[in-house]
Amino acid sequence: MPEVHADILSPEQTARALPYSALVQEIEALLKDTRVAVPPRIVQPLHGGGSLFVMPAADAQVAITKLISFIPSNAQRGLPTIQGDIVVFDVQTGQRLAVLDGPTVTARRTAAVSLLAAQKLTPPRDGPLLIVGAGVQGRAHLEAFREGLGIEDVFIASRSAASADALVAHAQGLGLRAKRVDDPNAALAHCPWVVSTTPAQAVVLTGMPRSDAFVAAVGAFTPRMVEWSPEVCRQLAQTGTLVVDTRDADHEAGDLLQANVDVRALPTLADVVNASPLWRHAPRPDHGPVFFKSCGWAGWDLAAARCMARALASQG
Repeated sequence: MPEVHADILSPEQTARALPYSALVQEIEALLKDTRVAVPPRIVQPLHGGGSLFVMPAADAQVAITKLISFIPSNAQRGLPTIQGDIVVFDVQTGQRLAVLDGPTVTARRTAAVSLLAAQKLTPPRDGPLLIVGAGVQGRAHLEAFREGLGIEDVFIASRSAASADALVAHAQGLGLRAKRVDDPNAALAHCPWVVSTTPAQAVVLTGMPRSDAFVAAVGAFTPRMVEWSPEVCRQLAQTGTLVVDTRDADHEAGDLLQANVDVRALPTLADVVNASPLWRHAPRPDHGPVFFKSCGWAGWDLAAARCMARALASQG
């Protein structure tokens, strides 16, 4: 396990504490852990259009509070849209174990959740990965899918050609065959793996994914946000398999809510992992895309804290 020091971890130290393989395993274990408690998160609107998120969670060993800001307009300022920290405590002693870098945890745990969903919901297949949105989440998903799915080819689309080219260069540096595409909707026909990580301020994706596609829709995590057109979402609800990350998506999955999809009837990733009746009896067409809607949950941050705590424990 990588060396990790308690107290305040830099983005680089936080990333080293959260290798994707271990993080995916911890997320799956957390979804089976009945001791996990995650109350609803607090979302405080801020003047100027931003939001402050306060997200606590705990299990029998570790307690966390995630405190982050989300400022969409920071992209125009050259600043990160997500900033903040995750404070980790030992449940038995109340001691602070560490302060993790919030944006790094958010990026890596979100990509790990998408990776776990892809592994659980679809069989292995060959073909390119399409990433729509070349920011922090796009990069994290590129790295996670390369590591966990063996992706070798990637298409990258972004409203910023410079951002797309930078992520293409990063992918090539990792040994992948990568290229920029200017029309993500046309690229859908060629890609069995699709990840949308746009700022979700307007519809970007209006094409239908392939019948064998796995889609991780990540960008829209409030009811007002949207990446995928309502028409596509309604068609996916009729012909594909829809899964949400948690029950919080019932009131946060902007793409699906704006399409008037009954999100409450959809299975969650926990239903899939635990083979609950909702998943066992869910209609799953033989041929149709899998659409995984991710909105975020403090439980994913708790899984990251558990990874970090194991790293500390392994150091004695």
